[in-house]
Amino acid sequence: MTPQEAALRPRIEGDREQEILHATLEVLADVGYDRLTMDAVAAAAKASKATLYRRWSSKAALVIDAILAQKGPTIAPDTGSFRQDLVEMSCGIGGFSDRKPMNVLASLITAINLGDEFAERFRRDFIGPKVAIGRTVYERAQARGEIRPDLDIDLVAPALAGMVLHRTFLLGEPATPETITALIDQIIIPACTPRAPRSHEETETS
Repeated sequence: MTPQEAALRPRIEGDREQEILHATLEVLADVGYDRLTMDAVAAAAKASKATLYRRWSSKAALVIDAILAQKGPTIAPDTGSFRQDLVEMSCGIGGFSDRKPMNVLASLITAINLGDEFAERFRRDFIGPKVAIGRTVYERAQARGEIRPDLDIDLVAPALAGMVLHRTFLLGEPATPETITALIDQIIIPACTPRAPRSHEETETS
């Protein structure tokens, strides 16, 4: 878009923009991404479809902006404890126990694997920053010596999300802070903790 074209476009910002983004999330939760249309969002937001298209070129762009507008962590927690960082990252606002973003995610599951514009932007703009935050938590813990120096962070870091989403979407079990903390304590931390050297007796009997 040229600067001249941008100057001619009415600006949608502030409270009005938030109203449209909120309406988008409501429609998304109601019908899912596949059935969401710009007409439906315009009706829910009491705006014209033309108004929406002046600000967002497609429903993918609109939905991405809507989910990014939700409150959530933008920087990695830094408590000085690997365990506490994982708990804060997973159980706070925007985490796995926060129902609103989890409900939105549920409505997006089918769209993510379509290989279209939405899937690409979702992975880049929504998932990408979350992966970076998680990686920072692991790298700091590694630098403090809390987790193994040879740990493959890219392999292990997504494991907690995978387990929580499996329980939530496949088993139908809510992601409570208690369940998430148990997964951290019983699976993630043991998998990341430096291995104790084997004793002489263990070596002889193995």
